[in-house]
Amino acid sequence: MERTHISASYDADLNDLRSKILVMGGKVELMISGSVKALEDRDSDLAERIINMDHEVNGLEVSIDEKCLQLLALRQPAASDLRFITLALKIVTDLERIGDQCANLAKRVQEINQEPPLKPYIDIPRMARCAELMLKEALDAFVRGDVNLAIKVCQDDQQIDDLHVQIQRELLSYMLEDPATISRALNLTYISKYLERIADHATNIAEMVIFMVRGKDIRHTAKCEI
Repeated sequence: MERTHISASYDADLNDLRSKILVMGGKVELMISGSVKALEDRDSDLAERIINMDHEVNGLEVSIDEKCLQLLALRQPAASDLRFITLALKIVTDLERIGDQCANLAKRVQEINQEPPLKPYIDIPRMARCAELMLKEALDAFVRGDVNLAIKVCQDDQQIDDLHVQIQRELLSYMLEDPATISRALNLTYISKYLERIADHATNIAEMVIFMVRGKDIRHTAKCEI
């Protein structure tokens, strides 16, 4: 009876860990969409709220780290549970860094909003939607242990990279044609780079899912070789 109670308590701890990671992931997803909405709507107050959300994400990282270390110390997990908990420690680091990128993006938005818009925003919102979907699918793959979904996330990163290159070229042409656009174009360049890094972190999570399920490290592997 005692063994059954311990097992049920352990399962509850693992489920609680999954839930905490999803809560943190949900906040980070809101930060991605909110920071770009602040750009599209020229809403500096929303950008400020996104910046402040980074403190909440940092607090969740600390809480989840403590939960993982507690499980490692008290439960002494083995095999798949051990991989799950150790990867959870790494995943929350990626989520925290995505939060940092969103806060940096929102700060750039506040600067951009002080000047007239350089151009209609089409590719950057598209890039943000792709990055947000990548993160959502990476977290879904983590919770479900879905290798196929994780592989899809890894492959989708190329679309983000292509959009980033396209945006960089377009902004460079603006700066070359009219030096008065340089400050606005540079801020948009930084925003594109932040989104590209967000997608990289989502890819990191997906790669860790593949390792968790298959025991195969695919980092630095060509996407077609996964």
